[in-house]
Amino acid sequence: MAVSNDTVPSLPPEPDWVAHVMWWHVYPLGFVGSDVRPETPVADRPVDHRLDRITAWLDHVVGLGLNGLLLGPVFQSSTHGYDTVDHFRIDPRLGDDDDFDRLVSAAHERGIRVLLDGVFNHVGRDHPAFRAIEADGPAAESASLFGIDWTGWNPGDPVPVGLFEGHDILVALDHGSRETEDLVVEVMTHWLGRGVDGWRLDAAYAVPPEFWARVLPRVRERFPEAWFSGEVIHGDATAIVRASTMDSTTQYELWQGIWHGIADRNCHELAHALERHDALLETFVPTTFVGNHDVTRIASAVGDRFVGHAAAVLFTVAGTPIVWAGDEYGWTGVKEERVGGDDAVRPAFPEAPPAPDATTHTYEALVALRRRNPWLHRAHTDVVHLTNTALVLRTATADAVVVTALNLSDDPVELPVADATRVEAGGGAVADGTVRLPSAGWAVLTRA
Repeated sequence: MAVSNDTVPSLPPEPDWVAHVMWWHVYPLGFVGSDVRPETPVADRPVDHRLDRITAWLDHVVGLGLNGLLLGPVFQSSTHGYDTVDHFRIDPRLGDDDDFDRLVSAAHERGIRVLLDGVFNHVGRDHPAFRAIEADGPAAESASLFGIDWTGWNPGDPVPVGLFEGHDILVALDHGSRETEDLVVEVMTHWLGRGVDGWRLDAAYAVPPEFWARVLPRVRERFPEAWFSGEVIHGDATAIVRASTMDSTTQYELWQGIWHGIADRNCHELAHALERHDALLETFVPTTFVGNHDVTRIASAVGDRFVGHAAAVLFTVAGTPIVWAGDEYGWTGVKEERVGGDDAVRPAFPEAPPAPDATTHTYEALVALRRRNPWLHRAHTDVVHLTNTALVLRTATADAVVVTALNLSDDPVELPVADATRVEAGGGAVADGTVRLPSAGWAVLTRA
């Protein structure tokens, strides 16, 4: 995405609460076991009250030490949630307004913030606004929501609408239109008024930054404490944030550096990604993750032995961390490019959380360390040791230090840990400024 730096709005300060939030990311339709490819027409689907299944996991979220719930699409859609039909109605496969209100209340009672997934680049073909232009063409009241060249069109012809990345069921909105701007402002403020704390902006990379720069200030006028994180897969994140006034963007480059660096035993790639990650902090704090609803699970990407290594990096470098639900159990799942290729990484969850295992306890320890060191949210990280299969990171202030040591080899190693003296997570023996790690070992250390 090309972004001009000539004239950009000033960035608002990040809300104070964001420095202390860590999210647990759920894909609701999959989580509750709903059919994401139903044959029943949208209008004929009965309400199925399933959102309480997420509520049953909130104590698990608190037990992990997390305090944010990032919900994937919850609005009425035709299939997987990203083909929205009604932005103001909870998908009946999940429940209704009362079910949603109970979930938000239950989260807030536990000190858990709630973030919604806002799909504002496109809508589904079953959206009434698009159905209207299929019926009435340019005379439809909703025609201004879609940037359509009607030249040569005749009634009965297919509507020449833009598609999102070639997906026939996803029709693009016109982001130069005041009507689209008003719709998005109305949707955002409606649900913020219902108690949510912010928005993940789906496919934000496909939307002109100037659109967000018009929308977000209008929303912040009413909800100044709301937080907005855009899904940005590629492009100049710093320029996009400055032009759009988003608070954050998803850090796909760091995610790729983590899993490639570990899976390929190439710590140089991870170190390079961290160097670029640090540069972003001059402008904004990225949204960090090692898994989400669109990618192969980290346990499948790097292997069971190295899940802790990936999580250690996630929680000891700057960012607003997100845990993809199930990763804290080391669940596996491979993303495939086919119909249904997301199903393995978006499974139905059991009604109650399983007993914690070793991976769960690793996440608990790392989240607890992050809680004790909230300054990590925006702290710079130095690489103090680097080989293909070993990496030592030092993140520090004048008063505190966190050192992360990774060994990707099959042999034990002894690595420098600067001024760190105490192992907080992972495992290793510390002596004389070094830590001895076992085969495929890792440790996070602090200064006693």
